[in-house]
Amino acid sequence: MLNPCDPGFVARLAALVPEGTLSAPELRHLEEPRGRWTGQAGVLARPRTTAEVAAVVRACAEARVGVVPVSGGTGLVGGQIMTSGPAPVLLSLERMTALRGIWPEENALVVEAGMVLADVQAEAAKVGRLFPLSLASEGSCRIGGNLAANAGGTAVLRYGNARDLCLGLEAVLPDGSVFNGLTRLRKDNAGYDLRHLLIGSEGTLGVITAASLRLYPRPAARVVALLAVPSPQAALELLAQCGARAAGMVSGFELVHRMGFDFLAETGFPQRAPFDPAPDWLVLLELELPAGLEPEVVMAGLYEAGAAAGLVTDGVIATSEAQAAAIWALREMIPLANRKVGAVSSHDISLPLSAIPGFIAEAPRAIADLGAFRVNCFGHLGDGNLHWNVFPARGHGKSEHEAVRDKVKRVVHDMVHALGGSVAAEHGVGRLKVADLARYGDPGKLAAMRAIKAALDPAGIMNPGAVLG
Repeated sequence: MLNPCDPGFVARLAALVPEGTLSAPELRHLEEPRGRWTGQAGVLARPRTTAEVAAVVRACAEARVGVVPVSGGTGLVGGQIMTSGPAPVLLSLERMTALRGIWPEENALVVEAGMVLADVQAEAAKVGRLFPLSLASEGSCRIGGNLAANAGGTAVLRYGNARDLCLGLEAVLPDGSVFNGLTRLRKDNAGYDLRHLLIGSEGTLGVITAASLRLYPRPAARVVALLAVPSPQAALELLAQCGARAAGMVSGFELVHRMGFDFLAETGFPQRAPFDPAPDWLVLLELELPAGLEPEVVMAGLYEAGAAAGLVTDGVIATSEAQAAAIWALREMIPLANRKVGAVSSHDISLPLSAIPGFIAEAPRAIADLGAFRVNCFGHLGDGNLHWNVFPARGHGKSEHEAVRDKVKRVVHDMVHALGGSVAAEHGVGRLKVADLARYGDPGKLAAMRAIKAALDPAGIMNPGAVLG
């Protein structure tokens, strides 16, 4: 049983940390981006050092007070929001933003967990390197949260998830002890790899305070194209063709349905597809090339090969960085338009690649009996991650379908599970999908997860209610 973060505990905590560390929570720390939940907290702690983080967590462990780590606040599954139960301590690392070291010759840097993702990218760029994790929220999300959620983004096809970009971690464990694992080694088989246990744990096993990250040489050139394809099956075949003809150079392969562009127009965004009318399906393709290759020539070759195979029917190839950015802006504005329209049910799913075309064809029919819906399907086809979101018919609001929201989700998630997919692809479990994890998770995995949680956090203070409930 946890205790609340009451005024008495706040007073004891204030004696352990420097003046100015504690304050009343701000609204930005208590709301999540889609406005589904409003959280609660007894105090906001903003430490400046790992030792101060450890002092806060140790005090919470001794008093059995919950700790909810807060990063950039961009998560979409409620992992950063505790709506009920004894009021916790909100622990924000927004003041821990230091670059602790950078080694270009090793392709590595060490940063504190509060550094904004865009600033990590900028630090790498200063020394001619690339940190390839890229998200629409990169101007506000923080690297500690990215790692805690094992963030994906647009470049997973080439570089992997956040997990694949992390060499080592420093973290405060639930008893207040510090795990000093900021190695820059590529090979280290000396026992269990606690780094991979903490990455993706969503703050339930500890608080990441710093990370050693993998860098890459910057590509000599990049080129972006928006290609019209006849179907998702054609897009899948085009992906295989691009992988064969441009091995190691495909950094982005996004599938976009026409509904996304309809929503942009409907909600007043200025972005428009460079086709009239917009085709039903488009692929956003990005290549990163080494020196010695002409980007437009390589992309044109892929376009011609795709057209010859009947996989591409039209296309636009960016000839400048401004045009490339404009194409990506089309893709990145779609989630913002989605929020304005208002989803009945949103789904962050992943599937085996070969199952995707069948799912896209069958899923709308599976929910048709539940109401008149529009489906906006888009996402990272290259790594099998779709955002398959259900919206009311035009002229209707999502509130009209509140009674069937859970039924829609259940139908979609049952289909995904039956096809060997995941209902928590890149956004994590948080609090939104606790019941889904219990329903679809492998029993052996869930038992092991509970055992790990009990061993590391026997009092259950770390992010109570998240992931395992």
